[in-house]
Formats: sequence, C-alpha cells, structure tokens
Amino acid sequence: MSTPGSKTAALDAPLHIFGFEFEDLSPRKVSGRLRVTPICCQSWSAEEEVLHGGVSAVIAEALASIGAHMACGFDRIAGVQLSINHFAHAVVGDVVFAEAVPQYIVKTLQVWEVKIRKVEPSDRQKQTDDEVVAISRVAVLTNMSVPENATAARTLKQFAKL
Repeated sequence: MSTPGSKTAALDAPLHIFGFEFEDLSPRKVSGRLRVTPICCQSWSAEEEVLHGGVSAVIAEALASIGAHMACGFDRIAGVQLSINHFAHAVVGDVVFAEAVPQYIVKTLQVWEVKIRKVEPSDRQKQTDDEVVAISRVAVLTNMSVPENATAARTLKQFAKL
C-alpha cells in the first residue's frame, strides 16, 4: 500500500516537491490538497509569504491533465490552453484543496475547470465561496497516439478509481 506522498511522487514530481497530496483520481474528478509552506510561496512583503500563482497554475494543469488522460481512455494528451484567475491569497500554514472536473468532453478536446479553495486542515467539506483562491480552465487535446515506451497510464491505473 502506498502513502499519499508516494502516490503524488509516482504521478507528478513537481507537485510532490511542493507537498501536494492527491485524494480523488477518476475520469470525472481529480482532487487533492496542499499545505502552504515557504517552498511554494513568493514573498511580496516582510509580513507574509503567499502561495505563488505559478504553483496554482501547476496544480491546475496537472489535475486537469491527469483527469483528461483517464477520461480519454489513457491515450496521449497535450495541454493547449490554461487560464487562471486569482481571487484571494493563501499564506504559509493555510491548506488549499484543489478539485478538477470536466466541463466539456468530445473526442479530441476536453475543457476542465479547477477550483482551488482554502479549507480547514482536517475537513475538506468546510468550504465557502469566500475561500476561493483561484479558478482555472484548462483545455486539453486528447486521443493522440501513445508511444510504445509510455508508462504514465500504467502508473495512474495503480491509484485511480476507474
């Protein structure tokens, strides 16, 4: 049995470096959480460090890509567009919960929405719209041929709820 950190390490090395932990992995929803630490922050003032917007974008791209990969039957995918709006900041010690859900799926294109919210550390259900940190849309090209030496699908199938 794997630990949450090893799941993230196996699926997405950059998210693992930041401390992200996957929770749900399915073709209809990919989610996880991150405790904000100095390694994922940018410092705009001497008083506090805030979650770097680029880290939010990495989370959005990764979750949408993993979901799209599963939703198209594990064919090769490629992100073609990412937009992200930031509404609030998260500071060191905050926990953010990210959830990606498909908005549009056709044979060769998918669009996923990713919401990142501040949550209570032990309760992902305690969320309100006032706690939204960022919302992203990610467009993904799908159903491309898979190289013979590809291993991503095999690793993802170990952890996914299909």
